[in-house]
Amino acid sequence: MEQRLTDMEMLIMHQGRIIDQLNEVVTGQQTMIDHLTRELKLVKEHLRGLAASDTRLPSEEEPPPHY
Repeated sequence: MEQRLTDMEMLIMHQGRIIDQLNEVVTGQQTMIDHLTRELKLVKEHLRGLAASDTRLPSEEEPPPHY
């Protein structure tokens, strides 16, 4: 009976360490997701700005300098 209790305590301690490690991984992943979400938002805004400024018709564009 004593050995079973000791084994269960060791198992619980091991599971606690594993949970802590998994928590660190999940926290790191969430930080990365937040960072990538901010970057994606900036890229989208930049592309919208480029699209808005590049809406000229071909007839409105200036000819290349060699013409």
